[in-house]
Amino acid sequence: LDGVPRGMAELQRAVKLQKRASRVGFDWGEPEPVLDKFAEEVLEMREAMQSGNIEEMEDELGDLLFVITNLARQLKIDPARALRRANAKFEIRFRAIEQEAAANHGGLETMSLDDMEALWQQVKQRRRAEGLE
Repeated sequence: LDGVPRGMAELQRAVKLQKRASRVGFDWGEPEPVLDKFAEEVLEMREAMQSGNIEEMEDELGDLLFVITNLARQLKIDPARALRRANAKFEIRFRAIEQEAAANHGGLETMSLDDMEALWQQVKQRRRAEGLE
């Protein structure tokens, strides 16, 4: 693992560390076992959340992010690009529900979470039907 710069972006560094470990065979080699590991880490995160220990939760969240980065590597997807796309999609959808809520519901502040989720699903379906997602 020597030579993996500590100053690089953490998502990129995780991928680079995983690639280095893969060179010596420390790798699943396919995405399915990574999903199994992710499920295991989700359970560990739930336990950490129940404990209320912030350091444990931070460790488990880091493990989740590392495993997701590994999944991206297995699928040959740039995790930073995937996150940028998710951010853009969230922003577009959220702006749409803000506009809908302002026009027809008195604003998001007046809506319940269930109502906002229903509006979110409407926006999502509409954008998919229009071929925008």
